[in-house]
Amino acid sequence: MNVDRAVFVFAGFVVLLGIVLSLTVHPWWLALTAFAGLNMMQAAFTGFCPAAMLFKALGLRPGNAFR
Repeated sequence: MNVDRAVFVFAGFVVLLGIVLSLTVHPWWLALTAFAGLNMMQAAFTGFCPAAMLFKALGLRPGNAFR
């Protein structure tokens, strides 16, 4: 697995977690889903992604999107 795929998996997990928590705990958990979406948008424009930096530090090989 490379950094790009790990970021996609993590973002998908955060989105799904936010949806489940909003349905079971409180609707304000949708803010987590919104945060994940906004973070993906800013990463697309800037190339800066904290999750990608973390996965790279953990030793995953770089992909095409995050180097």
